[in-house]
Amino acid sequence: MYLPNSTKAAEFLCHEEVMQTLAYAQENKNNLPLIQEILAKARLQKGLTHREASVLLACQSETVWEELYQLAEAIKLDYYGKRIVLFAPLYLSNYCVNSCVYCPYHVKNKHICRKKLTQEEIKREVIALQDMGHKRLALEAGEDPLHNPIEYILESIDTVYHIQHKNGAIRRVNVNIAATTVENYRKLHDAGIGTYILFQETYHKEQYEKLHPSGPKHNYDYHTEAMDRAMQGGIDDVGLGVLFGLQTYPYELAGLLMHAEHLEATYGVGPHTISVPRIKHADDIDPTAFDNSIDDETFAKICTIIRIAVPYTGMIMSTREGKAVRERALQLGISQVSGASCTSVGGYDTPEPESENSAQFDVSDRRTLDEVVRWLMELGYIPSFCTACYRAGRTGDRFMSLCKSGQIQNCCHPNALMTLNEYLEDYAKPETRAIGKALIQKELLNIPNEKVRAIAAEHIAEMAAGKRDFRF
Repeated sequence: MYLPNSTKAAEFLCHEEVMQTLAYAQENKNNLPLIQEILAKARLQKGLTHREASVLLACQSETVWEELYQLAEAIKLDYYGKRIVLFAPLYLSNYCVNSCVYCPYHVKNKHICRKKLTQEEIKREVIALQDMGHKRLALEAGEDPLHNPIEYILESIDTVYHIQHKNGAIRRVNVNIAATTVENYRKLHDAGIGTYILFQETYHKEQYEKLHPSGPKHNYDYHTEAMDRAMQGGIDDVGLGVLFGLQTYPYELAGLLMHAEHLEATYGVGPHTISVPRIKHADDIDPTAFDNSIDDETFAKICTIIRIAVPYTGMIMSTREGKAVRERALQLGISQVSGASCTSVGGYDTPEPESENSAQFDVSDRRTLDEVVRWLMELGYIPSFCTACYRAGRTGDRFMSLCKSGQIQNCCHPNALMTLNEYLEDYAKPETRAIGKALIQKELLNIPNEKVRAIAAEHIAEMAAGKRDFRF
Protein backbone atom coordinates (compact mmCIF):
# COMPACT_ATOMS: atom_id res chain seq x y z
CA MET A 1 0.00 0.00 0.00
CA TYR A 2 1.30 3.46 -1.00
CA LEU A 3 1.34 5.81 2.02
CA PRO A 4 3.39 8.98 1.40
CA ASN A 5 3.30 10.02 5.08
CA SER A 6 4.39 6.63 6.41
CA THR A 7 7.92 6.30 7.80
CA LYS A 8 8.21 2.74 6.45
CA ALA A 9 10.17 2.45 3.21
CA ALA A 10 7.90 -0.27 1.84
CA GLU A 11 4.95 2.13 2.11
CA PHE A 12 6.32 5.52 1.03
CA LEU A 13 8.38 3.86 -1.72
CA CYS A 14 5.84 1.22 -2.61
CA HIS A 15 7.12 -0.95 -5.52
CA GLU A 16 3.58 -1.62 -6.73
CA GLU A 17 2.90 2.13 -6.94
CA VAL A 18 6.06 2.66 -9.00
CA MET A 19 5.11 -0.14 -11.41
CA GLN A 20 1.55 1.16 -11.75
CA THR A 21 2.96 4.63 -12.39
CA LEU A 22 5.27 3.39 -15.13
CA ALA A 23 2.42 1.45 -16.77
CA TYR A 24 0.22 4.56 -16.60
CA ALA A 25 2.99 6.65 -18.16
CA GLN A 26 3.40 4.22 -21.05
CA GLU A 27 -0.35 4.10 -21.63
CA ASN A 28 -0.52 7.89 -21.78
CA LYS A 29 2.78 8.88 -23.38
CA ASN A 30 0.92 9.99 -26.52
CA ASN A 31 -2.22 11.21 -24.76
CA LEU A 32 -1.88 14.87 -25.72
CA PRO A 33 -5.03 16.13 -23.93
CA LEU A 34 -3.74 14.65 -20.64
CA ILE A 35 -0.22 15.91 -21.32
CA GLN A 36 -1.58 19.41 -21.92
CA GLU A 37 -3.41 19.23 -18.58
CA ILE A 38 -0.17 18.28 -16.84
CA LEU A 39 1.68 21.05 -18.67
CA ALA A 40 -0.92 23.58 -17.53
CA LYS A 41 -0.32 22.48 -13.93
CA ALA A 42 3.46 22.57 -14.45
CA ARG A 43 3.28 26.18 -15.66
CA LEU A 44 1.94 27.17 -12.23
CA GLN A 45 5.41 26.29 -10.92
CA LYS A 46 4.09 24.48 -7.84
CA GLY A 47 5.43 21.07 -8.79
CA LEU A 48 4.03 17.78 -10.07
CA THR A 49 3.28 14.37 -8.62
CA HIS A 50 5.51 11.43 -9.44
CA ARG A 51 2.80 10.08 -11.74
CA GLU A 52 2.36 13.33 -13.65
CA ALA A 53 6.12 13.69 -14.01
CA SER A 54 6.43 10.12 -15.27
CA VAL A 55 3.90 10.80 -18.03
CA LEU A 56 5.94 13.80 -19.19
CA LEU A 57 9.17 11.79 -19.08
CA ALA A 58 7.59 9.14 -21.32
CA CYS A 59 6.15 11.71 -23.76
CA GLN A 60 7.50 11.35 -27.30
CA SER A 61 6.40 14.69 -28.74
CA GLU A 62 9.35 16.90 -29.71
CA THR A 63 7.09 19.94 -29.49
CA VAL A 64 6.17 19.09 -25.89
CA TRP A 65 9.81 18.56 -24.99
CA GLU A 66 10.79 21.95 -26.38
CA GLU A 67 8.21 23.49 -24.09
CA LEU A 68 9.46 21.41 -21.16
CA TYR A 69 13.04 22.60 -21.69
CA GLN A 70 11.88 26.21 -21.79
CA LEU A 71 9.70 25.75 -18.72
CA ALA A 72 12.52 24.16 -16.71
CA GLU A 73 14.77 27.10 -17.52
CA ALA A 74 12.04 29.58 -16.53
CA ILE A 75 11.38 27.79 -13.22
CA LYS A 76 15.09 27.72 -12.40
CA LEU A 77 15.33 31.48 -13.03
CA ASP A 78 12.17 32.27 -11.07
CA TYR A 79 13.22 30.25 -8.02
CA TYR A 80 17.01 30.55 -8.04
CA GLY A 81 17.80 33.35 -10.45
CA LYS A 82 21.11 33.26 -12.31
CA ARG A 83 23.02 32.07 -9.23
CA ILE A 84 25.14 28.94 -9.39
CA VAL A 85 26.45 27.82 -6.01
CA LEU A 86 29.99 26.40 -5.98
CA PHE A 87 31.40 23.74 -3.67
CA ALA A 88 34.08 21.07 -3.46
CA PRO A 89 34.07 17.54 -2.04
CA LEU A 90 36.67 16.55 0.54
CA TYR A 91 37.17 12.81 0.86
CA LEU A 92 38.26 11.97 4.40
CA SER A 93 38.62 8.20 4.11
CA ASN A 94 38.00 5.41 1.62
CA TYR A 95 37.98 2.61 4.18
CA CYS A 96 34.67 0.80 3.75
CA VAL A 97 33.10 -2.45 4.94
CA ASN A 98 30.42 -2.59 2.25
CA SER A 99 30.60 -4.53 -1.00
CA CYS A 100 28.76 -2.18 -3.40
CA VAL A 101 29.52 -3.58 -6.85
CA TYR A 102 29.57 -0.14 -8.58
CA CYS A 103 32.03 1.52 -6.17
CA PRO A 104 35.82 0.96 -6.04
CA TYR A 105 35.76 1.43 -2.26
CA HIS A 106 34.10 -1.99 -1.89
CA VAL A 107 35.69 -4.15 0.76
CA LYS A 108 36.93 -6.82 -1.69
CA ASN A 109 39.00 -4.33 -3.70
CA LYS A 110 42.50 -5.21 -2.46
CA HIS A 111 44.56 -3.08 -4.86
CA ILE A 112 43.01 0.34 -4.30
CA CYS A 113 45.13 2.45 -1.96
CA ARG A 114 43.32 2.81 1.37
CA LYS A 115 43.73 6.16 3.08
CA LYS A 116 42.37 8.14 6.00
CA LEU A 117 43.24 11.77 6.58
CA THR A 118 44.60 12.82 9.94
CA GLN A 119 43.36 16.09 11.42
CA GLU A 120 46.65 17.72 10.43
CA GLU A 121 46.22 16.47 6.86
CA ILE A 122 42.63 17.79 6.86
CA LYS A 123 43.99 21.21 7.85
CA ARG A 124 46.39 21.20 4.90
CA GLU A 125 43.64 20.12 2.50
CA VAL A 126 41.26 22.79 3.75
CA ILE A 127 43.88 25.53 3.49
CA ALA A 128 44.52 24.46 -0.11
CA LEU A 129 40.78 24.66 -0.80
CA GLN A 130 40.58 28.06 0.91
CA ASP A 131 43.45 29.29 -1.25
CA MET A 132 41.36 28.42 -4.31
CA GLY A 133 38.44 30.46 -2.92
CA HIS A 134 36.10 27.72 -1.72
CA LYS A 135 33.67 28.47 1.14
CA ARG A 136 31.51 25.35 1.06
CA LEU A 137 32.63 21.71 1.40
CA ALA A 138 30.98 18.31 1.21
CA LEU A 139 32.75 15.82 3.49
CA GLU A 140 32.78 12.25 2.17
CA ALA A 141 33.78 8.99 3.82
CA GLY A 142 33.28 5.27 3.36
CA GLU A 143 31.35 3.26 5.94
CA ASP A 144 33.73 1.68 8.40
CA PRO A 145 32.93 1.70 12.15
CA LEU A 146 36.58 1.05 13.03
CA HIS A 147 38.33 3.59 10.76
CA ASN A 148 35.53 6.15 10.29
CA PRO A 149 33.43 6.22 13.47
CA ILE A 150 31.06 9.12 14.05
CA GLU A 151 33.61 10.62 16.47
CA TYR A 152 36.12 10.92 13.62
CA ILE A 153 33.55 12.64 11.41
CA LEU A 154 32.60 15.06 14.20
CA GLU A 155 36.23 15.87 14.96
CA SER A 156 36.85 16.48 11.26
CA ILE A 157 33.87 18.85 11.01
CA ASP A 158 35.18 20.80 14.00
CA THR A 159 38.64 20.97 12.44
CA VAL A 160 37.28 22.33 9.15
CA TYR A 161 35.19 25.02 10.81
CA HIS A 162 38.11 26.30 12.89
CA ILE A 163 40.66 26.86 10.12
CA GLN A 164 41.21 30.54 9.36
CA HIS A 165 43.79 31.21 6.67
CA LYS A 166 44.34 34.70 5.25
CA ASN A 167 40.81 35.67 4.12
CA GLY A 168 39.79 32.04 3.74
CA ALA A 169 37.13 30.26 5.78
CA ILE A 170 34.87 27.31 5.18
CA ARG A 171 31.43 28.61 6.13
CA ARG A 172 29.28 25.57 5.43
CA VAL A 173 30.14 21.88 5.80
CA ASN A 174 27.76 19.41 4.21
CA VAL A 175 28.20 15.74 5.04
CA ASN A 176 27.80 12.65 2.87
CA ILE A 177 28.22 9.58 5.05
CA ALA A 178 26.42 6.27 5.45
CA ALA A 179 22.99 5.91 6.98
CA THR A 180 23.19 6.08 10.76
CA THR A 181 21.11 6.43 13.92
CA VAL A 182 18.90 9.27 15.14
CA GLU A 183 21.41 9.83 17.95
CA ASN A 184 24.28 10.22 15.48
CA TYR A 185 22.24 12.54 13.26
CA ARG A 186 21.58 14.64 16.35
CA LYS A 187 25.35 14.81 16.91
CA LEU A 188 25.88 15.91 13.29
CA HIS A 189 23.19 18.56 13.73
CA ASP A 190 24.83 19.82 16.93
CA ALA A 191 28.18 19.94 15.11
CA GLY A 192 26.68 22.51 12.75
CA ILE A 193 26.47 20.67 9.47
CA GLY A 194 24.62 22.21 6.57
CA THR A 195 22.98 19.51 4.45
CA TYR A 196 23.06 15.78 5.15
CA ILE A 197 23.46 14.06 1.80
CA LEU A 198 22.82 10.40 1.10
CA PHE A 199 22.29 8.88 -2.32
CA GLN A 200 19.81 6.07 -2.57
CA GLU A 201 21.82 4.56 -5.46
CA THR A 202 18.67 2.74 -6.64
CA TYR A 203 15.08 2.71 -5.39
CA HIS A 204 14.45 -0.77 -6.80
CA LYS A 205 14.68 -2.95 -3.69
CA GLU A 206 15.55 -6.25 -5.42
CA GLN A 207 18.22 -4.56 -7.54
CA TYR A 208 19.47 -2.64 -4.51
CA GLU A 209 20.07 -5.84 -2.55
CA LYS A 210 21.92 -7.42 -5.48
CA LEU A 211 24.16 -4.38 -5.85
CA HIS A 212 24.90 -4.36 -2.10
CA PRO A 213 25.47 -8.06 -1.39
CA SER A 214 27.06 -7.63 2.04
CA GLY A 215 27.79 -5.03 4.68
CA PRO A 216 25.45 -2.70 6.58
CA LYS A 217 24.37 -0.99 3.36
CA HIS A 218 22.69 -4.23 2.26
CA ASN A 219 19.70 -3.30 4.45
CA TYR A 220 17.43 -1.46 1.98
CA ASP A 221 14.88 -0.30 4.52
CA TYR A 222 17.46 1.08 6.96
CA HIS A 223 19.20 2.97 4.16
CA THR A 224 15.99 4.30 2.58
CA GLU A 225 14.60 5.48 5.92
CA ALA A 226 17.80 7.39 6.75
CA MET A 227 16.34 10.77 5.85
CA ASP A 228 13.49 10.19 8.29
CA ARG A 229 15.97 9.54 11.08
CA ALA A 230 18.00 12.59 10.02
CA MET A 231 14.87 14.76 10.23
CA GLN A 232 14.03 13.24 13.61
CA GLY A 233 17.58 14.09 14.72
CA GLY A 234 17.04 17.77 13.95
CA ILE A 235 18.60 17.96 10.48
CA ASP A 236 16.10 19.77 8.29
CA ASP A 237 18.23 20.17 5.15
CA VAL A 238 18.66 16.79 3.46
CA GLY A 239 19.91 15.92 -0.01
CA LEU A 240 18.58 13.08 -2.15
CA GLY A 241 20.03 11.43 -5.23
CA VAL A 242 20.20 8.24 -7.24
CA LEU A 243 23.10 6.84 -9.24
CA PHE A 244 21.59 6.76 -12.70
CA GLY A 245 22.55 3.64 -14.60
CA LEU A 246 21.94 1.03 -11.91
CA GLN A 247 18.25 0.56 -12.76
CA THR A 248 15.95 1.84 -15.49
CA TYR A 249 15.74 5.61 -15.34
CA PRO A 250 11.90 5.84 -15.34
CA TYR A 251 11.83 3.66 -12.22
CA GLU A 252 14.49 5.77 -10.51
CA LEU A 253 12.81 9.05 -11.34
CA ALA A 254 9.45 7.86 -9.98
CA GLY A 255 11.14 6.59 -6.80
CA LEU A 256 13.11 9.80 -6.34
CA LEU A 257 9.99 11.96 -6.66
CA MET A 258 8.05 9.69 -4.32
CA HIS A 259 10.82 10.11 -1.75
CA ALA A 260 10.57 13.90 -2.12
CA GLU A 261 6.78 13.71 -1.75
CA HIS A 262 7.19 11.61 1.38
CA LEU A 263 9.48 14.16 3.06
CA GLU A 264 7.09 16.99 2.19
CA ALA A 265 4.05 15.04 3.43
CA THR A 266 5.69 13.83 6.63
CA TYR A 267 7.90 16.72 7.72
CA GLY A 268 6.49 19.67 5.82
CA VAL A 269 9.68 20.23 3.88
CA GLY A 270 11.05 18.40 0.86
CA PRO A 271 14.69 17.78 -0.09
CA HIS A 272 16.99 20.77 0.10
CA THR A 273 18.93 19.31 -2.81
CA ILE A 274 18.67 16.57 -5.40
CA SER A 275 21.85 15.28 -7.04
CA VAL A 276 21.96 13.57 -10.43
CA PRO A 277 25.13 11.46 -10.66
CA ARG A 278 25.63 8.92 -13.44
CA ILE A 279 27.76 5.82 -13.00
CA LYS A 280 31.30 6.55 -14.15
CA HIS A 281 34.53 4.66 -14.68
CA ALA A 282 36.59 4.10 -11.54
CA ASP A 283 39.45 1.89 -10.29
CA ASP A 284 37.88 -1.53 -10.95
CA ILE A 285 34.45 -0.37 -12.14
CA ASP A 286 33.43 -0.42 -15.81
CA PRO A 287 30.21 1.58 -16.33
CA THR A 288 29.44 -0.43 -19.49
CA ALA A 289 28.88 -3.46 -17.24
CA PHE A 290 25.62 -1.86 -16.17
CA ASP A 291 22.98 -2.16 -18.88
CA ASN A 292 20.86 0.74 -17.65
CA SER A 293 23.34 3.48 -18.48
CA ILE A 294 21.82 6.61 -20.05
CA ASP A 295 22.94 8.88 -22.87
CA ASP A 296 23.34 12.65 -22.63
CA GLU A 297 19.94 13.42 -24.18
CA THR A 298 18.09 11.20 -21.72
CA PHE A 299 20.13 12.72 -18.92
CA ALA A 300 19.02 16.20 -19.98
CA LYS A 301 15.39 15.07 -19.96
CA ILE A 302 15.75 13.70 -16.42
CA CYS A 303 17.20 17.02 -15.18
CA THR A 304 14.34 18.85 -16.89
CA ILE A 305 11.61 16.78 -15.27
CA ILE A 306 13.16 17.00 -11.80
CA ARG A 307 13.32 20.78 -12.01
CA ILE A 308 9.68 21.00 -13.11
CA ALA A 309 8.42 18.42 -10.61
CA VAL A 310 10.35 19.78 -7.59
CA PRO A 311 10.80 23.48 -8.44
CA TYR A 312 12.04 24.52 -4.98
CA THR A 313 14.92 22.05 -4.68
CA GLY A 314 18.55 22.84 -5.33
CA MET A 315 19.91 20.59 -8.07
CA ILE A 316 23.53 19.45 -7.95
CA MET A 317 25.86 18.26 -10.70
CA SER A 318 29.41 17.21 -9.91
CA THR A 319 32.60 16.98 -11.94
CA ARG A 320 31.53 13.46 -12.90
CA GLU A 321 30.14 15.30 -15.93
CA GLY A 322 32.17 17.22 -18.50
CA LYS A 323 31.84 20.83 -19.60
CA ALA A 324 29.31 20.29 -22.40
CA VAL A 325 26.91 18.22 -20.30
CA ARG A 326 27.16 20.63 -17.36
CA GLU A 327 26.57 23.62 -19.63
CA ARG A 328 23.31 22.22 -20.93
CA ALA A 329 22.20 21.07 -17.49
CA LEU A 330 22.69 24.58 -16.12
CA GLN A 331 20.00 25.77 -18.54
CA LEU A 332 17.63 23.02 -17.45
CA GLY A 333 17.71 23.51 -13.71
CA ILE A 334 21.08 22.76 -12.11
CA SER A 335 21.78 25.31 -9.37
CA GLN A 336 24.92 23.90 -7.72
CA VAL A 337 28.15 22.59 -9.27
CA SER A 338 31.45 21.44 -7.87
CA GLY A 339 34.63 23.05 -9.09
CA ALA A 340 38.26 21.85 -9.18
CA SER A 341 37.19 18.64 -7.44
CA CYS A 342 39.45 15.88 -6.17
CA THR A 343 37.75 12.51 -5.69
CA SER A 344 40.78 10.92 -4.06
CA VAL A 345 41.43 10.96 -0.32
CA GLY A 346 43.37 14.19 -0.13
CA GLY A 347 44.94 15.55 -3.29
CA TYR A 348 44.22 19.26 -2.93
CA ASP A 349 47.36 20.16 -0.98
CA THR A 350 49.61 17.72 -2.86
CA PRO A 351 48.42 15.87 -5.97
CA GLU A 352 48.07 12.15 -5.42
CA PRO A 353 50.85 10.07 -7.05
CA GLU A 354 49.71 7.76 -9.84
CA SER A 355 50.81 4.80 -7.74
CA GLU A 356 48.27 5.75 -5.08
CA ASN A 357 44.84 5.55 -6.65
CA SER A 358 42.29 6.31 -3.93
CA ALA A 359 39.68 8.03 -6.14
CA GLN A 360 36.02 7.06 -5.98
CA PHE A 361 35.40 7.91 -9.65
CA ASP A 362 37.12 9.56 -12.60
CA VAL A 363 36.65 13.31 -12.90
CA SER A 364 35.46 14.57 -16.31
CA ASP A 365 35.76 18.33 -15.66
CA ARG A 366 39.35 19.04 -14.61
CA ARG A 367 39.31 22.84 -14.86
CA THR A 368 40.56 25.04 -12.04
CA LEU A 369 38.06 26.87 -9.86
CA ASP A 370 39.01 30.15 -11.52
CA GLU A 371 38.33 28.65 -14.94
CA VAL A 372 34.94 27.39 -13.77
CA VAL A 373 34.05 30.77 -12.27
CA ARG A 374 35.02 32.57 -15.48
CA TRP A 375 33.11 30.04 -17.60
CA LEU A 376 29.95 30.52 -15.56
CA MET A 377 30.17 34.29 -15.82
CA GLU A 378 30.76 34.16 -19.57
CA LEU A 379 27.53 32.14 -19.81
CA GLY A 380 25.71 34.89 -17.89
CA TYR A 381 25.50 33.12 -14.52
CA ILE A 382 26.50 34.46 -11.11
CA PRO A 383 28.97 32.15 -9.34
CA SER A 384 27.95 32.15 -5.68
CA PHE A 385 29.89 31.22 -2.58
CA CYS A 386 27.00 32.21 -0.35
CA THR A 387 26.26 30.38 2.92
CA ALA A 388 24.08 33.10 4.46
CA CYS A 389 20.84 31.14 4.90
CA TYR A 390 22.56 28.32 6.75
CA ARG A 391 24.40 30.77 9.04
CA ALA A 392 21.28 32.83 9.67
CA GLY A 393 19.22 29.76 10.56
CA ARG A 394 17.16 29.91 7.37
CA THR A 395 17.10 26.14 6.88
CA GLY A 396 14.38 23.60 6.27
CA ASP A 397 10.92 25.15 5.95
CA ARG A 398 12.35 28.64 6.60
CA PHE A 399 14.53 28.42 3.50
CA MET A 400 11.73 26.84 1.50
CA SER A 401 9.33 29.66 2.40
CA LEU A 402 11.96 32.15 1.22
CA CYS A 403 12.47 30.21 -1.99
CA LYS A 404 8.79 29.59 -2.72
CA SER A 405 7.84 33.22 -2.03
CA GLY A 406 10.15 34.52 -4.76
CA GLN A 407 12.29 36.55 -2.33
CA ILE A 408 15.47 34.99 -3.67
CA GLN A 409 16.14 38.11 -5.74
CA ASN A 410 16.16 40.34 -2.65
CA CYS A 411 18.20 37.99 -0.48
CA CYS A 412 20.19 35.31 -2.25
CA HIS A 413 20.90 37.42 -5.34
CA PRO A 414 22.72 40.22 -3.45
CA ASN A 415 24.45 37.63 -1.23
CA ALA A 416 25.71 35.89 -4.36
CA LEU A 417 27.08 39.16 -5.73
CA MET A 418 28.84 39.99 -2.47
CA THR A 419 30.45 36.55 -2.16
CA LEU A 420 31.46 36.64 -5.82
CA ASN A 421 33.13 39.99 -5.17
CA GLU A 422 35.00 38.42 -2.23
CA TYR A 423 36.30 35.76 -4.60
CA LEU A 424 37.31 38.38 -7.20
CA GLU A 425 39.16 40.47 -4.62
CA ASP A 426 41.05 37.60 -3.01
CA TYR A 427 41.57 34.81 -5.54
CA ALA A 428 40.65 35.63 -9.15
CA LYS A 429 43.03 36.05 -12.04
CA PRO A 430 42.99 39.53 -13.67
CA GLU A 431 40.83 38.45 -16.63
CA THR A 432 38.33 36.74 -14.35
CA ARG A 433 38.29 39.76 -12.04
CA ALA A 434 37.54 42.15 -14.91
CA ILE A 435 34.66 40.00 -16.21
CA GLY A 436 33.28 39.60 -12.69
CA LYS A 437 33.39 43.26 -11.73
CA ALA A 438 31.42 44.18 -14.87
CA LEU A 439 28.90 41.41 -14.17
CA ILE A 440 28.38 42.58 -10.58
CA GLN A 441 27.67 46.16 -11.63
CA LYS A 442 25.15 44.91 -14.18
CA GLU A 443 23.45 42.48 -11.78
CA LEU A 444 23.16 44.97 -8.92
CA LEU A 445 20.53 46.70 -11.07
CA ASN A 446 18.46 43.50 -11.02
CA ILE A 447 17.91 43.60 -7.26
CA PRO A 448 14.24 44.67 -7.01
CA ASN A 449 14.38 46.27 -3.55
CA GLU A 450 16.11 49.65 -3.77
CA LYS A 451 17.26 49.61 -0.15
CA VAL A 452 18.76 46.14 -0.49
CA ARG A 453 20.41 47.17 -3.76
CA ALA A 454 22.01 50.22 -2.11
CA ILE A 455 23.28 48.23 0.89
CA ALA A 456 24.74 45.52 -1.37
CA ALA A 457 26.54 48.13 -3.48
CA GLU A 458 27.89 49.78 -0.31
CA HIS A 459 29.20 46.47 1.07
CA ILE A 460 30.85 45.60 -2.24
CA ALA A 461 32.62 48.97 -2.21
CA GLU A 462 33.78 48.35 1.38
CA MET A 463 35.53 45.13 0.31
CA ALA A 464 38.17 47.15 -1.49
CA ALA A 465 39.25 48.36 1.97
CA GLY A 466 39.58 44.80 3.24
CA LYS A 467 36.20 44.19 4.85
CA ARG A 468 34.64 40.76 4.30
CA ASP A 469 31.72 38.46 5.06
CA PHE A 470 28.68 40.67 4.46
CA ARG A 471 25.31 38.98 4.17
CA PHE A 472 21.59 39.56 4.23
